[in-house]
Amino acid sequence: MNPWDLFKDGIFMLIEWVNTLVGDWGLAIIIVTIIFRGIMLPIMHKQTKSSYMMKKMNPEMNRIKELYADDQKRQSEELQKVYAEAKFNPISGCIPMFIQMPIFIALFQALREVPDRIGDVSNYCFFNLVPNLVCSPQDMWNEIDDIGILPIIPYIILIVIFAGATFLPMILQQQGGDPKQRKQTLIMSGVMSVVMLFVGWSSPAGVLLFWGTSSILALIQQRVSMKILENKDKQIEEEKEYQPVKVDVVRKEKTKRPRKKK
Repeated sequence: MNPWDLFKDGIFMLIEWVNTLVGDWGLAIIIVTIIFRGIMLPIMHKQTKSSYMMKKMNPEMNRIKELYADDQKRQSEELQKVYAEAKFNPISGCIPMFIQMPIFIALFQALREVPDRIGDVSNYCFFNLVPNLVCSPQDMWNEIDDIGILPIIPYIILIVIFAGATFLPMILQQQGGDPKQRKQTLIMSGVMSVVMLFVGWSSPAGVLLFWGTSSILALIQQRVSMKILENKDKQIEEEKEYQPVKVDVVRKEKTKRPRKKK
């Protein structure tokens, strides 16, 4: 068995163990998602910090790009100076994403495989809210004539959370930023949310529950991290404002008076 399958097996065993403690598969998925998000918290904070720094530097970066629009070499040099002064590395914001993605992909795949692993899925539910975590919104919609609209509502809520919460952090990060970039982000997020609706339409409810929970936790983490960073900057500005001005005073050396000869 390859390491990737072993990793997925470990995730499934963790979900199964939590399920034996709480007695509900849906709650077990939420708890395991919280555990993984907690493990990733320092990395996610670093990614948020990178986005925050980029947002702060945007006005200066745009000024340099406009000033040296016809001189790409000088533009690159000036941008590197800005990065160096701020002690910022643009690539550092991508590293946390590459670290966390394998973990969440493995969790995603493990959840898709749960029905095959447990066999009997009669108890694979989220209390009475989502009666069957194997079914997708599409599966439930196909049964609308037999079951009515009410049992489908939780699945619709899950898919909306899945699609919306996935890209809401991107939109909130652009608040107060460059208007052009904010517009581009808004358009991209809207398009991707529609794509995610199509993806989620045929995805098992267990996967939607995981991804929706993960996205909500990511949103909370982002807002808390942003608030911490903003308060830190505010505190630094206040300290600068109320710091007493240092004035270097050069005192004249006193010359000794000549003594009168007696």
